[in-house]
Amino acid sequence: MASGYKVAVVGSSDAVGNELISILEERDFPVSEFRALEPKGSLGDYVQFHGDDVGIEEMKVDSFRGIEIAFFAAGDAISRQYVPLAVQHGCTVIDNSSHFILDKDVPLVVPEVNAHKIKGHSGIIANPSCTTIQLVVALYPIHKAVRIKRIVVSTYQAISDNGKKAMDELTNQIKDLFNFRDPTVQVYPYQIAFNVLPHIDEFLENAYTTQEMKIANETKKILEDDSIGICATTVRIPVFYGHCASINIESERKISPDETRNILRSTPGVQVLDDPSHNIYPLPIYTAGMDDCFVGRIREDISIRNGLVMWVVSDNIRKGAALNAVQIAEHLIAGNE
Repeated sequence: MASGYKVAVVGSSDAVGNELISILEERDFPVSEFRALEPKGSLGDYVQFHGDDVGIEEMKVDSFRGIEIAFFAAGDAISRQYVPLAVQHGCTVIDNSSHFILDKDVPLVVPEVNAHKIKGHSGIIANPSCTTIQLVVALYPIHKAVRIKRIVVSTYQAISDNGKKAMDELTNQIKDLFNFRDPTVQVYPYQIAFNVLPHIDEFLENAYTTQEMKIANETKKILEDDSIGICATTVRIPVFYGHCASINIESERKISPDETRNILRSTPGVQVLDDPSHNIYPLPIYTAGMDDCFVGRIREDISIRNGLVMWVVSDNIRKGAALNAVQIAEHLIAGNE
């Protein structure tokens, strides 16, 4: 392996962990030592990194001794228990769980928006939720131009958020239905095949879900503006990869669709696909495996003054989790040079 940093990936065998490893390879991240860790033993299992078979190790209290950068992609409970231990060993953690996202001492970073926050870390840098990432990448340049006062967003989220079990369940339910069998329901409260569920995560006392409140709170933290009014509705759809979002904004100053397109075309990490006359707009099937956030259906919101509507699509596993984490690490090491 090339000279560089001692790196660990926690949760290396699931979708985000696998994608993290692939992106570290693709972007030639400088790694001198690589370790694949899992919360529970995976004796005999391995992952490939730069052509080498790397055995998956069971994560223990001292697993992070000597590790310089650790990517956590194994859920809240694991991050809660092991991230502080990793930091105690001198490791910098980029965490993909939601456990630290609103901690005032932990930077919540989307590099295209607030990379400057990375240098203020104290051992932990939080990766935002996948939906928030694509939301702020598209909205930040508009917010800079005309200051956004209010956001109403409805998301249509792919099932790969919930890992291999969810993807297998959708596949099996489709097979069952086409063979006139009752589908088995385990991952979601209802059948997901050929269905739409207006319910992601747990319901709170205010009738919003934790996912909806997370989008609102994360967006305010990343944009550093608590005055923005944000209302989110999150929906699960039977698509494997690619989150979609219908976004209505109200800004202090009117911004035209053409001005918005011009701003977004010059924004890193954004591609504009917006030609309704030829049915050109972002679709999950075309954005899967892509790095950018794709924006289309940009038009005036005719129901309010200074309103704008847009449609944003991005690969939730790639940009929405793994790529963003690696980009954070790239900025991190650039600051150390």
